Parts: sequence; structure tokens; C-alpha cells
Amino acid sequence: MKLKKIMAFVLTMIMVLSLAACSGDNGSEGSSTDSGTSNDSNDSSSSDSSSSDAAATSDVELTIAIWDTNQEPGLTEIVNDFTEKTGVKAKIQVTPWDQYWTMLEAGATGGSLPDVFWMHSNEIARYSEYEMLLDLTDRIESSDVLDMSKFPQEIVEIYNWEGTKQYAIPKDIDTIALWYNKTMFDEAGLDYPDESWTWDTFRDAAEKLTKDDGSQYGFGLRPSNNQAGWYNAVYDMGGYIISDDKKSSGYDQPGTIEAIEFFASMSKDGLMPPYEVLAENEEHALFEAGKVAMITAGSWMLAELCNNEYVIENGDIAVLPKDADSNRRASIYNGLGWVAAENTDHPEEAWALIEYFGSEEAQQKQSDLGIVISAYEGTVDNWTAAYPDFNLQAYLDMMDDLVIRPYSKTTVRWENMANDKMILAWTGDKTAEEVCLEIADEMNALLAEE
Repeated sequence: MKLKKIMAFVLTMIMVLSLAACSGDNGSEGSSTDSGTSNDSNDSSSSDSSSSDAAATSDVELTIAIWDTNQEPGLTEIVNDFTEKTGVKAKIQVTPWDQYWTMLEAGATGGSLPDVFWMHSNEIARYSEYEMLLDLTDRIESSDVLDMSKFPQEIVEIYNWEGTKQYAIPKDIDTIALWYNKTMFDEAGLDYPDESWTWDTFRDAAEKLTKDDGSQYGFGLRPSNNQAGWYNAVYDMGGYIISDDKKSSGYDQPGTIEAIEFFASMSKDGLMPPYEVLAENEEHALFEAGKVAMITAGSWMLAELCNNEYVIENGDIAVLPKDADSNRRASIYNGLGWVAAENTDHPEEAWALIEYFGSEEAQQKQSDLGIVISAYEGTVDNWTAAYPDFNLQAYLDMMDDLVIRPYSKTTVRWENMANDKMILAWTGDKTAEEVCLEIADEMNALLAEE
């Protein structure tokens, strides 16, 4: 790695991390991105051939970095399958989202990145630009295991640098759905959410589910929770976050302002916990504690929510509400990518592992175990069986209208800025329109620098 590229990376990271230090999380920890048995029909000879070079080096142990502890048990099973096939060992290391990117930055600047790790759409541009990742292009082309046409092309494109280098294999995709407390609905005499619900229906229910003494709120949503929260309503209501050509902000669009005002007014009217509470408690924790009756959550949260005793007893899942005028019910989706460090000491073994992660066999097992929604076409049919007591089908139904998670080369900078300003709308210190117009101005300036 050339010194000037490392120094440029360091300077960029210092600027980004200084912005992130003032910002909350972005609601996409699992996806995301992104919180069974192998497919017997998969040709085992193809799986073995994917790692033929690696199999000769059985004393190698790769390091794998992820940020979601809920996915570790299932991924460990898949890694063990890989080791059994190839003899190559691998160890998963979990670093929480808030520290994950700091850990990678230290590894990138110090020359000690993990061998294989998760990559997110927010971060891929910086790691691609400074050539921190192993170029997988030629390896993919010569692979007899991977079929890139089986993955959503929007996810594939996220991890393709300027149309020339493919740096990642898609790991998964995610969608957003509505979680609700059945007991609270029963006590309020309300029907459970279904596909007929509009955002207006949703707000009416939140009003009925909110108690005057502050012991229970209808809904919980932090202003920083964009992908799993207000991004979805923005597109329902005719707005957008970034233009298709990634040159202009959509925060000044009427539909975007309308969606932000919708949630800000819920906060102002006391249908959500005060911002001070939301700042200290994630939505799923409030839901698990019986403090809020509804939350919106990404599919990456299944392992957390579906294994919680309180949620098992009281919770279930429905599709998101739709907009009454447009009749649109959009879901923001994203997908993580498996990448390898450019300077790994074991490039062939690292590639063999990534190739296996992207194989139909491994993707099928990831789905069967209920870890996440696998990215490989045709592997999600058994996903709903992982947690039969919950309506997981709602997440799959949300795939009918997917919008790729908004991103550009400087996503982290403008997203952190927007998250910080959004707090003022939640607290009522500024109107939703004022906040959105300020975000649009600053975001457009950042996009112009790209």
C-alpha cells in the first residue's frame, strides 16, 4: 500500500469520525448492511472445488470481523462447514457497530485489517478509493461456484468500484416491517395491523395506545433511525433522499418534508417517548420492556426480537403501513458485502472463504438458520420457518416494492449531518421544513464535492 494513499485515508477517516462522534446510530447495524441444513441439491463437488487451493494449507486460521453478535452462532456453523471442506480454519470476531469502523480504520492505517470482514454501503467508497480491499474481479470471473446474476444487481453494484473492480460478494438483503404488541392492542380494543393500514391508521392507533401517565407510548422511533424508520415513509409519500444520479439532495422535496413532519408531530404530540429517552434507549429495547406498542425494525433484528421472552409472549410482525394517496408501501433495502483485506497474508484462503459464503449452499444455510434474508435468488423459502411463532412472511411481502438504501461516495458525512439536524425536528426546536431545507443545502454542498 503506497504511503500517500494511507495518509489520504487517515485524513479522510479523521474528518468522518469527527462527524460521527456527534451523531447517533443510523439504524442499519445489521444490514445491513444490515440483529437449518445445507441445500442437498447443491453440487458438493462444486463447493469442494471452490476451495481447492486453500485446502492444501490447513495450518492457516483466518480472522473474520462482523458487528452483530446475534449472527455469530449461525455464521459459525457456516464457517465450520467451510473448515470441514477445506481444512482452513477461521475465527469470528465481533465488534459492535459503534466501534467497528474505528477498529477497521486502525487496522487500515496500521496494516492489520482482518482477513475477511463485513462491508456496508456507507463505507465501501472510501475503502475502494484507497485500495484497502482485495480486488475480486478476476477471481469471480473464473469461479465455477459463484453466479453473480443470482444476487440483486443493485447490491452487486454497491460494491463495484467505478464499473471496473468488484470488491465484495453480497451477503444478504434486508427489508423493514412493523412490530406490534398484541397484548396492548387487545387491551385497547384495536384490531392488529394488516395490509389495509395506512400511515393515518397507524397514527390513530398510536394515539389510542398511548397512556397519559407516560407508562406506555404508541410508537418509538429515534431521529437517527433512517433505514428502519422514516426513510420508508419518505418514499411512500413521494419524496426521496438522494437523486438517482446522486448529484442532488431530496430533502427539499414536498414528500420528504411531509414524511418528516409526520413523525416529528408524533413526537411533539407525545405519542412517542421524549427524545431524551430515545437518545438513551434503542427502540427494540423499549419494545422488549413493554414501553412502546409499536416499532419498525429491519429483518436483521430477528435474532434479537424473536428470542426475547417478552416479545415471544406479546409480539408479532406486520407489513409497514402504506400511504393513503399513493397507495405505496415501500421498503428500504440494503445488503452487506463480504470483503477481504488487500494486504491479507492469506489471499487465496480469504478468497476461498468469501467464495463459499457466496455459494448457493452457504446462502441457503444462512437462510434456513434464520440468520438474515440471504441475497442468493431462490434461497429464502425456508426462512420463515426459523421462527414459526412470528409472521416472518411480512418481511418477504415487503420485497414487493424495494428501494435501495440511499448512498453516495460521501454517505457517512451527509447522513451524520442529517441525523444530527433531525433531532431538532423531534424536539420541536425547529419545524420539519426548516430542518429539511437546512439538510438539503448542506447535503448538496457535500455532493458537489464528490
